[in-house]
Amino acid sequence: MNTWTANQLGKGEYAEVNGINLYYETHGEGRPLILLHGGLGSGEMFGPLIGPFAQGHQVILPDLQGHGRTADIDRPIDIKHMADDIAALIDHLGLVKPDVVGYSLGGGVALLLAIRHPEKVGRLVTASAGIRRNATYPEILEQQGQVGPEAAEFMKETPMYELYSRVAPRPEDFPRLLGKIGESMAVDYDYTEEVRNLQVPTLIVAADADMCPPSHFVEVFGLLDGGLRDGGWMGEGRPKGGHALAILPGLTHYNIFMSPLFATAALEFVDRAE
Repeated sequence: MNTWTANQLGKGEYAEVNGINLYYETHGEGRPLILLHGGLGSGEMFGPLIGPFAQGHQVILPDLQGHGRTADIDRPIDIKHMADDIAALIDHLGLVKPDVVGYSLGGGVALLLAIRHPEKVGRLVTASAGIRRNATYPEILEQQGQVGPEAAEFMKETPMYELYSRVAPRPEDFPRLLGKIGESMAVDYDYTEEVRNLQVPTLIVAADADMCPPSHFVEVFGLLDGGLRDGGWMGEGRPKGGHALAILPGLTHYNIFMSPLFATAALEFVDRAE
């Protein structure tokens, strides 16, 4: 049983944007909300959470470059490029400041979308996405260093491969995707200054046992004027930009994206009255 499979079908289409033929599904009706999946997955990996997100929202569920039903193109896997893809998709669909929710790789893409194209985003939820490479636990960085084309054979029994082999336009490209993901994870990054100047109301989400320690996500919240003083009886001491933090209990990097707690926290934030 693949728990990464969606329990409801949406309307799937392709959009030629930013030099890529981007697959996306649409679920539900209401204010638009873009939901971005994690690395080696697809929009389908959110499974049963798609239903709650689609209650009261038009959920746009893209498959990022080289993932799911979106074929790879001749460029590196880079969250900056993928953020620009989503910005182009927003324009293509004529969306006006949709809310954006992203997990892991998708959380990084969502963050870079808000940094590079703040005028296109309503509210932002970025989950399980550290803003500095060295915030990730050293043993995880070591494991990431082993991801490459040669790892494809060892991943044949994983949900990632099952999903990819079932939906990808070219299932034989799985080793190529692993190679590109491995190369992207080896690149150093630090978005401290960009986060400090973030203009989009942002919810930072993490599991209490994530790839980075909870203290890192508290640090990110601090860059957004959070956790620096008492919030006050009327919330007057909360972060000036409308930012928030959620550390979700009893979860890890590998199951937070399927947790009802994730959907609840994200929806409470994006639906919050101004």
